[in-house]
Amino acid sequence: MAGMDRDGVLKAVSDHKVKFIRLWFTDILGFLKSFAITAEELETALDEGMGFDGSSIEGYARIQESDMIAKPDPNTFAILPWRPVQDASVARMVCDVLEPDGTPHKGDPRWALKRNLQRAADHGYTFYVGPELEYFYFKDSDAPTTLDAGGYFDLTPLDVASDLRRDTVLALEKLGIHVEYSHHEVAPSQHEIDLRYMDALAMADAAMTYRLTVKEIAMMHGVYATFMPKPIAGENGSGMHTHQSLFKEGKNAFFDADDKYHLSAVGKAYIAGLLAHAREICSVVAQWVNSYKRLVPGYEAPVYVSWARRNRSALVRVPMYKPGKAEATRAEFRCPDPACNPYLAFAVMLAAGLKGIEDRYELPEPVEEDIFEMTEAERRKRNILSLPGSLQEAIIETETSEMVREAVGDHIFEKFIANKKIEWDKYRMHVSGYELAKYLPVL
Repeated sequence: MAGMDRDGVLKAVSDHKVKFIRLWFTDILGFLKSFAITAEELETALDEGMGFDGSSIEGYARIQESDMIAKPDPNTFAILPWRPVQDASVARMVCDVLEPDGTPHKGDPRWALKRNLQRAADHGYTFYVGPELEYFYFKDSDAPTTLDAGGYFDLTPLDVASDLRRDTVLALEKLGIHVEYSHHEVAPSQHEIDLRYMDALAMADAAMTYRLTVKEIAMMHGVYATFMPKPIAGENGSGMHTHQSLFKEGKNAFFDADDKYHLSAVGKAYIAGLLAHAREICSVVAQWVNSYKRLVPGYEAPVYVSWARRNRSALVRVPMYKPGKAEATRAEFRCPDPACNPYLAFAVMLAAGLKGIEDRYELPEPVEEDIFEMTEAERRKRNILSLPGSLQEAIIETETSEMVREAVGDHIFEKFIANKKIEWDKYRMHVSGYELAKYLPVL
């Protein structure tokens, strides 16, 4: 129900007999948080917001400054299709998190994205994104036991999850989220549902809704859905290839009909910014220890900092131009995974691209050869860098990045880095099954 205002929300609640409204927001790691109010409290929530304790939310506030306000955005009102719909419907609204005085809370990831979108707007740009979120269906959450042995684009009987995807797409459409297509992915029991591109704030809200919807529909079918980047060793992991472009005055600012790549100076500088700052933003777009089990050569995951038009081993791909489709000119950034915080991920991608535009970065020539097949010496000769090989390496890159600090703000930057260091230390000290199997019998 996009485009709805305060009065429209109140009317929809009355017309659809909505009894409960779930107020959603996210912590800095991208975990969805929620509390419910009744329809009787909605008018107050819309006008003043609803107070909550922020001290228990990761990255929000210390206990002595814990009072926060969740202010629902009327534009995000939607009825949840998996909840009862007769006499006691349940709706959701995404919230901005505010201080008691009504100013934005600096730990709110949605606010961080809004700040960067305003920076783009100051240049006259609107930022559009279209992420491809991959995920797995397993029998339960205890082990990665697959449901099928299907592969890319397989149909029944190998793809036993067609009904799961169908019900998920129908639910997303009821939530007002437009789906372009869905299909079985490369790995067994791996799937993808692609959302039609939209402005980045609406898409970040939609991505959070998408992840919950996939999990809710899976649960209704008695299975488990996960966005874990690499749940099965030796198989492709799940990515969130993010297509992105800037529009200005209704036209795609990345397109130039006269350029040999059909890329404008703005588009080239934006892509150059993504490449130049890729290592710095990696811990934000691939934020878990497990993310770096996916970012290894040989599994379609990009690890080399380069761009191309057809080469899917490159970090940034610019899909080939089709005559009459200037609006579709875009950059596909291929290293994010679907377990990231979409608000922060979109914010740092945009910030990197804008930095390239503002400082007029030069775009190197594309690399169309298979980079996986190159020797290390060949890559070094062509100045092709690699993404960080571990969360620790990624944290080190981000920690020294003024660009990332500026993009997300001091509060989120420091809380995020601190959290990731704790995660790495816990992983580093953990004794794995691999170590026990390899070393215990011989050492």
